[in-house]
Amino acid sequence: MANRLVGYARVSTSDQETSLQLDAFGAAGVDTVYQEKASSIGKRPQLHRALASLKAGDTLVVWKVDRLARSLSDLLHLLTLIEARGACFRSLTEPIDTSSAMGTFVLQILGAVAQLERALIIQRTTAGIHAARARGVQWGRRYRLPLEQRIEVAELVCAGVPLIDVADAYSVSRGCVHNYLLRYGDR
Repeated sequence: MANRLVGYARVSTSDQETSLQLDAFGAAGVDTVYQEKASSIGKRPQLHRALASLKAGDTLVVWKVDRLARSLSDLLHLLTLIEARGACFRSLTEPIDTSSAMGTFVLQILGAVAQLERALIIQRTTAGIHAARARGVQWGRRYRLPLEQRIEVAELVCAGVPLIDVADAYSVSRGCVHNYLLRYGDR
């Protein structure tokens, strides 16, 4: 059964739906669809099943490239796996079809642009965090205990009182005590 169109549909969160992608696959004549609700950086068992099902002459079809891979290196790795099986890759919403040299070229350009965009977002976010810290903005949860008690907690543990007993005495978790110990244990 050569020349099958094998679809892979993915959404990032459980409250999202794949129906838009499935409708597009139906219109494109996709034979089999593997779908999952998972982050692109987490485990994707349905993607692995889709890749394992590919035979020579098949085409893995996605609605958009970002449904398949998050980074250029991930995309190129997946394309290598697809190519090793003798199959091709096609995106329904982008002019990408690796059955031609031009399609492969366009795919690599789009992947590089997407990776650049993510890097720029990270740079802007990091700069914003540094600027906020410079203005005195505090990050993370507030401490459960005032500074004096945090120091007392660390001193008690350093003096040999079991961590669990200290946590119970101050009504905090063992994780809080451990963090206080890391921060104030050298005093």
